[in-house]
Amino acid sequence: MINPEHILFLLLAYLTGSFPSAVWVGKTFYNKDVREYGSGNAGATNTFRVLGKRAGIPVLLMDVFKGWVSVNYIIFVSNGCNPFTDVVSASQFEIQLAFGIAAVIGHLFPIYTGFRGGKGVATLLGLLIGLNPLAAISSITVFVIVFFVSKYVSLGSILASMAFPLVVFFVLQDKDVNSSLEIFSIFVPILTLITHQKNIERLIRGEENKANFGKKK
Repeated sequence: MINPEHILFLLLAYLTGSFPSAVWVGKTFYNKDVREYGSGNAGATNTFRVLGKRAGIPVLLMDVFKGWVSVNYIIFVSNGCNPFTDVVSASQFEIQLAFGIAAVIGHLFPIYTGFRGGKGVATLLGLLIGLNPLAAISSITVFVIVFFVSKYVSLGSILASMAFPLVVFFVLQDKDVNSSLEIFSIFVPILTLITHQKNIERLIRGEENKANFGKKK
């Protein structure tokens, strides 16, 4: 049952997800707003593209952390339940999921920067790691393979998101998977397809840029 404490932490999770990692790193250390360069996206991929690895890696880690830490706000509203050591109940899992979704929404529409955010992939990954590390690692493996073969970050992200529900339904089916995770897993690729619509169009036309993160521009 939702109570005022849950609402407070939902808001905190949204504000956590809203932290504009890419914009903050770009403006603070490089005097650049990454949204004005490259794809115009305030995310890790565009940070790598515009500012290079030294900026992109910290942004990526911060964006993943936003999703992961938001899921684990459950510690403060679960009467002492520790998700790292205790079995999380179905209701607690649903609260975790709600916190993680709030963080992803915050990354997509950050209040701090006029609701111009990123595509949410890294923050979504942090959410998935917090909920089910095994399924998340499987998706990461798919991304790495596709990325190294194709050099397309967008294609890797899309196929990795599609792999997630397959792992949940067919690999983890005998591991007492929460039904809420099964339902949510279906929406993971849907969200990724929506946020990568322009990338998909460029991939079809053969105009998508391959990753070139070696040096900042």
